[in-house]
Amino acid sequence: QVQLVESGGGLVQAGDSLRLSCTASGRTFSAYALGWFRQAPGKEREFVAAISRLGLNTDYADSVKGRFTISRNNAKNTVDLQMNGLKPEDTAVYYCAAKLPATSQYNYWGQGTQVTVSS
Repeated sequence: QVQLVESGGGLVQAGDSLRLSCTASGRTFSAYALGWFRQAPGKEREFVAAISRLGLNTDYADSVKGRFTISRNNAKNTVDLQMNGLKPEDTAVYYCAAKLPATSQYNYWGQGTQVTVSS
């Protein structure tokens, strides 16, 4: 089992950068694939980015490709989301999530961190 805590959200202007971080508890962090999701007001939660257990493979939503970068540090039990060129439509609560590679669903979720991008 893993517990996740996000940090780094805030209020920024369009075009700015922000780095989100997610710290996990547990000694088997490297066993989990990790992802970032977001949910804007009145919208469903959507996938943003994912990274494999050892960080060799990444995947991004088309809406953030080229602007966001996901990375992980298994020695520090952290996964980060570097967000550049932020747009007002990136405004949402961002969630960190973890799953075992054999499963299709993310089983563990953080509490979320708010990102607000003003125009």
